[in-house]
Amino acid sequence: MTSYFARDALLPDGWAKNVLLHVDPSGNFSSVRKDASSGDAQRLAGPALPGMANLHSHAFQRAMAGLAEVRGDPDDDFWSWRELMYRFLDRLTPAHAQAIALQLYIEMLKHGYTAVGEFHYVHDGAPELLQRHLAAAKESGIAITLLPSLYRWSNFGNQPLQPRQQRFDSDVAFILDLLHQTTPAPDVHTGVAPHSLRAVDPAALKELVSGSKGPIHIHAAEQTKEVDDCVASLGRRPVAWLLENFKVDERWCLVHATHMAPEETRALAVSGATVALCPTTEANLGDGIFPLLAYRAAGGRYGIGGDSHVSRDPAEELRLLEYAQRLAARRRNLVATDATPAVGTTLWLEAAAGARALGRRMGAIAPGMRADLVVLDSGHPDLEGRTGDAIANALIFSGTTGLVRDVMVAGDWKVREHKHLLEESAAAAYKRVVAELTNE
Repeated sequence: MTSYFARDALLPDGWAKNVLLHVDPSGNFSSVRKDASSGDAQRLAGPALPGMANLHSHAFQRAMAGLAEVRGDPDDDFWSWRELMYRFLDRLTPAHAQAIALQLYIEMLKHGYTAVGEFHYVHDGAPELLQRHLAAAKESGIAITLLPSLYRWSNFGNQPLQPRQQRFDSDVAFILDLLHQTTPAPDVHTGVAPHSLRAVDPAALKELVSGSKGPIHIHAAEQTKEVDDCVASLGRRPVAWLLENFKVDERWCLVHATHMAPEETRALAVSGATVALCPTTEANLGDGIFPLLAYRAAGGRYGIGGDSHVSRDPAEELRLLEYAQRLAARRRNLVATDATPAVGTTLWLEAAAGARALGRRMGAIAPGMRADLVVLDSGHPDLEGRTGDAIANALIFSGTTGLVRDVMVAGDWKVREHKHLLEESAAAAYKRVVAELTNE
């Protein structure tokens, strides 16, 4: 048993003072006590928050960040960005993918992510690329939920894959075999990721869901064109079709779900599913704004993801999530609760609880939960004089970086004093890969 003492800690019911934490040998919190004395416990260097889960990752896209910001099409949108992504993929090798993923996962840890859901769709007909992401996660120390993606068609109506989509080609048997080849471990979980209703036909989706256990992640209603095509092909909007044809419950995580009719929003909220919101990617791609206020009012659950990784910082994702709602509503301080009017505290607690979409007991500093901690730097100027709710508000809304000092995953420190042991070697390898992928 290891003991830690935090002068300020964000617990499920809000901020508490003088918190004594006990971590058992399996890496879980065994007890959490408020208003305690420190005794001989190790003192944390600053305020402590629960680790954040990154629900939605396409790791290889990290190396694309900043490369698609030149307009080449007067109607530049998600679909033109996708063509750039396909060209980028033409050069990607398994070794490249592992180096990119390692750099990414270290960056995630240094910003407070302690688990990632890797929505992996570049298969090349073999398990190697999936295993490369697993190796990168083990090297970095981040917990991973591997989500191999079923990708059968280029669009609704079983249209054949385009030449640049051939690397994604997979069937149900292939995906289930990938799961069987992956040995579960405390830091390695598995689920499935039917890519989208445009890429997976109804029969294959039913076979995959019934043949698998664990989380089910699917892109849904990210783009208006996708919604229109779904109505034309299946007679219903994507979210409505899923709710009517499957038992959408706690196993399910719908990624984006940006374009829903009000009745879809309410129905999804009460289903028990989680929505993975990726605000920086959704803004970068011009996707639209998720109806968060209506969804939360109906009891909906959500988490955040990095998706294309134009940001690797959960605080930035949460800041943009709130700001988009403010822009749409033309009001301020919208994501709050009766328990606390502090938006930063509310956002971090609600998003951290979304870790259930990765099949993990994490996201809260509470007995029985995995001992993941994000410890802030008490010496940072933006934390000077801040206590309680003001701490989380500073983390999310001060607009600064470098507030995260130490990060623990399952009782083990992965980041100490702002440093990860592998960050220099990983960065050097990443630079070499980017040079190979971008040099003509």
